[in-house]
Formats: sequence, C-alpha cells, structure tokens
Amino acid sequence: MSLPHIRLAVDAVVFGYDKKEGLSVLLIKRKVNPFKGTWAIPGGLVEENESLEAAVERELKEETGIEVNYLEQLYSFGEPNRDPRNRVVSIAYYGLVRPSNFELFADTDAEDAQWFLIDELPKLAFDHDQILAKAIARLRGKIAYEPIGFELLDEKFPFSDLHHLYQTLYNKPIDRRNFKKKFLQLDILEEMAEKSNVGTKGRPGSIYKFNEEKYFKLKEKGMIFQV
Repeated sequence: MSLPHIRLAVDAVVFGYDKKEGLSVLLIKRKVNPFKGTWAIPGGLVEENESLEAAVERELKEETGIEVNYLEQLYSFGEPNRDPRNRVVSIAYYGLVRPSNFELFADTDAEDAQWFLIDELPKLAFDHDQILAKAIARLRGKIAYEPIGFELLDEKFPFSDLHHLYQTLYNKPIDRRNFKKKFLQLDILEEMAEKSNVGTKGRPGSIYKFNEEKYFKLKEKGMIFQV
C-alpha cells in the first residue's frame, strides 16, 4: 500500500474596511492554470522548511505586494477534489485591514490584485467561495466577543463612524442609542475636548479615540458584547 501524496497550502482572506465603500475582500487574478484568468483568494503551497505563518505572509507579499501585521487561523479545507492537479489541504487565515494603507502589486502567478466589495464578488477559483463564506461568518461572530475598530478607524472619530463599522460588519441595522450605551460601558474610548458636526444635524457632537492600553487588554481578555 503506497502512502498518500498530499500537499499543504495556505490561503489568506484579507478583508478591507472603508467607511464609504464598506466591507471588501482582497482577490488575485490567476495567470496560470488551473483556473487561469479567474479570481481567487491569495495563497499557495507551503515550502519544505517554512512555517504556516511564514508561508501565508510570503504568498500575500508575492501575489499582492502587501504585508498584514496579524492574520488569524480560520479553518482547514481538505476535500479530496478541491484542486484538480493533486490532493491539496489548505490552511486558511483571515484578517481585517484598511485598504488605503496598502498599495497593491501583483506578481508571481497573479496577473492582478484588487479589492472587491463582498456583495459584488466575481466567480472564484477552486473552493474559495466556501473559504470566503466561512471567513465572513467567523468575522461576524468574532465581533460579539472582541472589540474591533482600533486598526480600522481614524485616530479620532465621531461615534457614528464606530456605529457604521459595526453595522457594516454585521450587515444589519443596529439601534444606535443602545449600541452607544453598551460600547461606552466597555471603557475603552476616550472622549476628546474637540467636537464634530458630522451626523449631528448642526449640533456639535463628541469626538472619541481608543484608549490603546485598555483596548488591547480587553481584546486579550475577551468579552461578550451583544448589540
């Protein structure tokens, strides 16, 4: 009985958030077969003397030109026929960034790299629609127990920006008054002396910033935040 020949790969689901555009995902257009000319999640095979984390960072850099500070392991995908060439098991990762912080540059086996809004996605290669669906579900579940916003909003922001971020990620309306009350109880925001007229119908509104120390302590500790 011969031993199975299984190859190991990594894939990176990088979500982008912009308060005007909403939630997007970074995709590459493949310039090699299989699925040549089809959009896909960045990724590739793990090299022999390479860790999973090093592999996903390398693939992102090679195929899109970006470096993401933190990617969290999502799930393993190992259906026998997910890759038409041979048996490939993929370990998928996901992260959330601001697209404006990056300049895309496609290389290696990627013909192009672009951000796509998650409700305007093209047809995806391999089983990447399943990987993306799993990542979206994980992201929306995660924001119930981990604060999000420090890396995605401006250093100082009106509360409406934070409210809009959570509505975008949850993909549903959220009662603003109740959301604000609950979020302020987390004690990770600092109200600034300056005021803003954004979204206040002419009446100056408060400007906030995250207390970095409290934010990361709460993020590490975990929370239950039902909106």
